[in-house]
Amino acid sequence: MANKFWISRGVKLIENIKYFWIALLLLIVSSAITVQFPHAVPFGETIMTALHFPPQPMNGLQYVGITSLILFIVSLFFLTRSLERYHKRAVFLWILVTIYVPALVVNSYQETFATGIYAVSYDRDSSICEFEMIGESNMDGECELVFENKSEEDVQFTVTFYDKHQYDDELLVLSLMNDKTPFVMSLQGKETKTVKLRKKIDVSDRENHVDWASTSSVHIIMKSDEKLRKL
Repeated sequence: MANKFWISRGVKLIENIKYFWIALLLLIVSSAITVQFPHAVPFGETIMTALHFPPQPMNGLQYVGITSLILFIVSLFFLTRSLERYHKRAVFLWILVTIYVPALVVNSYQETFATGIYAVSYDRDSSICEFEMIGESNMDGECELVFENKSEEDVQFTVTFYDKHQYDDELLVLSLMNDKTPFVMSLQGKETKTVKLRKKIDVSDRENHVDWASTSSVHIIMKSDEKLRKL
């Protein structure tokens, strides 16, 4: 009976334990490559970039997302083949694990083991930047960024901005905040903080620029010593 798992009162739950472990391994890999940590892109894209392999080719396909979906479907196949009963319940549980567990794992890691900027959570969706021309050659840029330090230690880091899509026909907005020097920030242990940043930007040497803009999806780069996170 080494290949079977029994629960109380002799009810057999897992028919093939080998298939179950294969399903679990595939589920873990499928979820791990989609985790958006330490950067804002899935972990699988970080690995592919490090290997100099484009995660998103010119045809628009996302290799990480497709790979994750295939692994998940195959894991469901092995899961259903491994069980004696409760197939629908197991599939439903499998889906819930895929949706919620990766975020819980990242949050737990930041609260327990992470140090420095890796323990800092950045709420991009709640952050905002606004730009407005003041005069003919100057622009006023103002941002509100939301951070949470989930560790007990104080953290200090610099912040710069970047535009996610830099096409030739698209005017840069967020990167205008990088004029001259980066912003220096500090968070105390377990502190949640909304940081307000303001900068007067000289646009006299730019041929094209926006006159007014507002964005609620603010992309930043956090840096501390040699550590860097692109969020």
